[in-house]
Amino acid sequence: MPIGDVLNNGIEGYNRASQGIERATAEINRATISEQDESQLAQQRQLQAASPDEAVTAPVSQPAKIDEALVNLKVEEFNAKANTQSIRTADEVLGTLVDISV
Repeated sequence: MPIGDVLNNGIEGYNRASQGIERATAEINRATISEQDESQLAQQRQLQAASPDEAVTAPVSQPAKIDEALVNLKVEEFNAKANTQSIRTADEVLGTLVDISV
């Protein structure tokens, strides 16, 4: 496999990992904002309760979305590191070949 192909594959993989990181962080932000909104609604309901004995619990949020997004973020981090290493290796091999041919 030519070194140029390895370099291009590494760059493409890194770009895909960057896009995956952006998607995961956006999902984490959406889930966090949604969770904060639900918490505020629960507090308002608590204040509007007819008597102090009536406990209003917050609606069950979907922590799985945050957990899944965090896992995806970590996976994309590993993908970015792996592709960075392949770019670095291709660069070193190319440098070695240039040194040998000169």
